[in-house]
Amino acid sequence: MEITYLGHSAFKLKGKNGTVITDPFGDSVGLAFPNVSADIITVSHQHGDHNAADKIKGTARRAEPFVVSYPGEYEVGGISVFGVQTFHDAEKGAQRGVNTVFTVLMDELKICHLGDLGHELSSSQLDEIGVVDVLLCPVGGHFTIDPKQAVTVIQQIEPSYIIPMHYKTEKHGEGFEEVQPLENFLKEYGVQPTPQPKLVVEKLRLPEETELVVLEINA
Repeated sequence: MEITYLGHSAFKLKGKNGTVITDPFGDSVGLAFPNVSADIITVSHQHGDHNAADKIKGTARRAEPFVVSYPGEYEVGGISVFGVQTFHDAEKGAQRGVNTVFTVLMDELKICHLGDLGHELSSSQLDEIGVVDVLLCPVGGHFTIDPKQAVTVIQQIEPSYIIPMHYKTEKHGEGFEEVQPLENFLKEYGVQPTPQPKLVVEKLRLPEETELVVLEINA
């Protein structure tokens, strides 16, 4: 499987049976969303910086992408998607509503996208999520868990790979002033990896210990 970062909370997961795009963002983010196609789109919550499914075209397999935006179990063309309800804040959704954590099973790998998770995970949520090979984790705070909380959630899940997302960049527009940059999370985590254009993941070649990977924005 090949994972590329489209910016903000959007990733492209390309496997043998198709392509999944996570949390496509609208123009308000400040970044330009690339011209991409997908078989499946996951939407963690209905905010404009995460639900711009109309920006994505279909593929030779599917004329229109299958959009998953609620908790539950889904299977599309040999790709399985599992959604677990969480919250967008630390007050059980009182501030920003609900958030869905999606785990995508493809190429015998489990990729977990935390969306705009706003709290540490409960034992029941961890049980529902299960074993994770690649964790796509928000780290910028304000709208999501902050760098310190992100480290705690990573320790809760114990993935093989972590890829940080939802942090402030120079291109982020108005409204994201209080979101922290990636550097704050890297200092908290204690590593400074060299950014990569993509991550190729193979089931039989997973690292024995959790490895942090920073991906360049491929827009």
